[in-house]
Amino acid sequence: MAWLGPSFPVGAYAYSHGIEYAVEAGLVHDQDTLATWVRGILRFGAARVDADLYRETWHATRCGDSERLAAVGALGRAMRGTFEIAAETTAQGTAFEDTVAAAWNGDGSADGHPPPAYPVSVATAVAREDIPVREGLAAYLHAVTANLVSAGIRLIPLGQVAGQRILADLESDVLQATGEALGRSLDDIGSAAVVVDWASIRHETQYTRLFRS
Repeated sequence: MAWLGPSFPVGAYAYSHGIEYAVEAGLVHDQDTLATWVRGILRFGAARVDADLYRETWHATRCGDSERLAAVGALGRAMRGTFEIAAETTAQGTAFEDTVAAAWNGDGSADGHPPPAYPVSVATAVAREDIPVREGLAAYLHAVTANLVSAGIRLIPLGQVAGQRILADLESDVLQATGEALGRSLDDIGSAAVVVDWASIRHETQYTRLFRS
């Protein structure tokens, strides 16, 4: 759990995944709209893609299948709707890999290979530590959800209690997304969160920004 906590230095606090523009545009403005927005990312957006990448990476690592792992890694860099969302996942993936290597006796940093997507880095480390795929994936999706909620409550703004209510409300979605991902194959990978991608595109040219995405 330490790897996915807010104190682990991957820079997650700097990314809003387009929520910053969604708030400015009035699409996200209170507890209910923030919960709906994050739920959409979790069930139909980039987090759904992350779950598929995580599952495939975990199994490839456990089987020692380097070709499959490389293919999933390339897919992880390609399956991003916008420039900022791509930078968000590879920056966190690289930071995660480097920190695990430096502080947790990992097998190596991101040096020498293309920057990894965040779920690929996490799943690789989790599989090497013999952590079951279901528990690790649920923890990863919870961490992603919590970071999006944290960005939202800072931007709207909302109170911390409202943020916790949203997390409690989304707990069942995290568990459902985990179960659904474990029942899919790589052929099912994809997302359908067009408005989220649009918000991310608009964020690239937003005049005043606190977040990098």
